[in-house]
Order: sequence, then C-alpha cells, then structure tokens
Amino acid sequence: MPTINRFEDIKAWKKAREVDNTIYKLSSKGEFKVDYDLRSQIRRSSGSMMDNIAEGFGRGGNREFIQFLGISKGSANEVKSQLYRVLDREYCTEDEFQILYEQVSEIIRMTDSLIGYLTQTEIKGRKFTKP
Repeated sequence: MPTINRFEDIKAWKKAREVDNTIYKLSSKGEFKVDYDLRSQIRRSSGSMMDNIAEGFGRGGNREFIQFLGISKGSANEVKSQLYRVLDREYCTEDEFQILYEQVSEIIRMTDSLIGYLTQTEIKGRKFTKP
C-alpha cells in the first residue's frame, strides 16, 4: 500500500465524498427536500462516513484510525438502511437506489481493506515515528 500523507489521498474518503455529494443533491429535490428528519439524518450519516475517515487519519496512530474506520463503516451501514427508506418513500428511483447502495458497499469494502492493512502492518502510525 502506498504511503498516505493526507486523508484526501484515501480512496475510501474520496468515494465517501462523492456519495455524500450525490445524497445532498438527491435530498434537495422534490418531496425529499421537505422530509426534514430523513433528509437531515441521511446527510449526517453520509457526511460521517468521510469525516470519521479523516478524523481517524488525523489521530496519527493505527489503533485510533482503526476505531474511527469502524465508526465510518457503521455510518455507511446506516446510510444503506436509510436508502431503503428513501426508496420506500419514492424519493429516488430503483436505479438511483441501486447505484448509491453499491457505492456505499464499495466504501465498506475499501474501509475493511484498510482496516486489514492497518491491523497487519508493523508500522504503528505517524505519531510513533521519530523525526
């Protein structure tokens, strides 16, 4: 795995940012934009996917990073559940649902892969390296 110097270089973060933007746009249209509770909840959850990756990376140690990646995965699964509510209320099409659901699933797979790498590596994190 290449060295990552900024959270913006993490593929899972990039993908989560894309999904967050798509959800924001989707939730700004039609009846969805006035379903304030669901709109707010799915926006917070989708933002949490990317924010927890960034925060965990910023902690500088693998254990904390893994912990925050786990939180990000939890938020991703929350988004998947909320997407069913979006579909059931007909705020999106079946195709939009399938695309978003698969994108979130990809984020989960990427996050799992990163967790696996961090668990196996001998490097304990940036804050443990000597300048």
